[in-house]
Formats: sequence, C-alpha cells, structure tokens
Amino acid sequence: MIERLRAARPFWPKTKDVVQRRVPALRGVPSGVSQSNESELLVELSKTLPMPRTFIEIGFHPAEFNCIGLARLRFKGLLVDGDAQSVDAARASMPRRITPIHEFLDLDNIDSLLERFSRRGLGVLSIDVDGNDFWFARRLLPGRPVLLIVEYNASFGLRPITVPYDPRFDRHEKHPSGLYHGASLTALMDLTSAHGYQLAAVTEGGMNAIFARSDVAQAVPALDPSSAYRENALRNQWSGTTADQQWETIKQLEYVDVRAGALV
Repeated sequence: MIERLRAARPFWPKTKDVVQRRVPALRGVPSGVSQSNESELLVELSKTLPMPRTFIEIGFHPAEFNCIGLARLRFKGLLVDGDAQSVDAARASMPRRITPIHEFLDLDNIDSLLERFSRRGLGVLSIDVDGNDFWFARRLLPGRPVLLIVEYNASFGLRPITVPYDPRFDRHEKHPSGLYHGASLTALMDLTSAHGYQLAAVTEGGMNAIFARSDVAQAVPALDPSSAYRENALRNQWSGTTADQQWETIKQLEYVDVRAGALV
C-alpha cells in the first residue's frame, strides 16, 4: 500500500510554467483556483460576517490558494510560503495589495505575521503547511481572525490527534506515504472552540475546515465534526484507498492526543 500511496502524490506544474501562462492575466486581477470550494465558501462568509478586508494565507501555490476569491474582492493580504519559486511567481503576478513573503515558518518567527494587521485586524487566516498546522493555528488564534480555514488530515478520522511539533517538518521524510501530517478535524475543533470559535463549514473535497468566531457568527449554524467530517476525495482517488486504509498505514507513528495533552 505504501508504494501505491507514494506513487499517488499530486502533480504540480513547474512554477515557471505557471508564471508564463498566468502572469498576463494575473497582474491586477488575481487568477487561479482553490483546491475544492474553499474560495466560494470564504467569499460567502465574508459577505455574511462583519470583518476587516484582510487575510493571511500560510502555504500556497500561485495557481491555487484558498483566499483567491477574497483577493478578487480587493482584500489586502499576505501569501507566505517556504518555496522560493512559488513566492517569485506570486511576486510577478499579484497586485500590489497582495504581498508574497518567502519564509519557512516555525514557532520562533510566526508571530511577526500578525503585526502586519495589528491596526486593521485580521479577517481570514488560512493555514495549509502539511505539517505543523495545529501548532501554527494554536499560536495565531489569539490574534482573533474572524475566520480560520485550516487543512485537516482526513486520514486521521475523528481521533483527537495531531502530529508532534517539529520546526523542520517534512511529511515525506516522516513517512514515505506522505499521509502523516497535520491534525484531525476533531483536534482542530477542540482547539478552536477553546478560543471561542465554531465549525462553520467543511469543504466539499474533505480537505479544509472553516471556523468562525462565535461572537460574530450568530447567523451561521455551528456544525458538529462527527457529522461534518468528509474523507479527502482527491487523496482517496489518487491512492485508491479509503481513510481507514490510510490510517492503517500510519497508525504506528507518534501522535499528540490533544485532549490528554500527551504523546500516544
């Protein structure tokens, strides 16, 4: 099964090819897509909830990022990634109100991002780093974004677990399947509810969850993880496996139970 999963890694075109195809269309009017219906959900919620017209997206590809719809609505934002080619492509293509930043983030340098919007406040925080997602969210939630969108690992099912923090996390070095990363939907729900957030949406593809600040989201129904959870449709398709089968591949690895606060 590991060989099947290794061979099923998603393909990204070379960044320079993305730039050549998209730069003329992108300059001034961002183009591209999100992984599933993330962009549409964020736009809908941004029109429903009062929020600053700002976003920070940690982990992006110039042809695919969650806040693309907000960028088209003239939100001001930061796109942060450790991949130099992706950031160079974004710098060549994005309007000036969008600032791409090349930085490999860890808990020692991530706090500086919130300072960019300390006066305006932060509308949307997006985290998709295939590793320390839980730990980054825990550090940044005190900044009180109106919406948090974060990738959850559907292969973990509803177990309240996350991978342990590692400042140099690389999911393919941790396990050849690439399945060992991030946190479960349940773990993220526990984290965000402790900060006064509710689960507002799960994307159709079963990749990302959107949490809304409860003090401004009275008009948005609160979802329960057990009924909102979806398996990762693309992962299942690429690998030919289900979430339960994926878990069997990685269940022997080390996790943090967020309810017990201990390694398991």
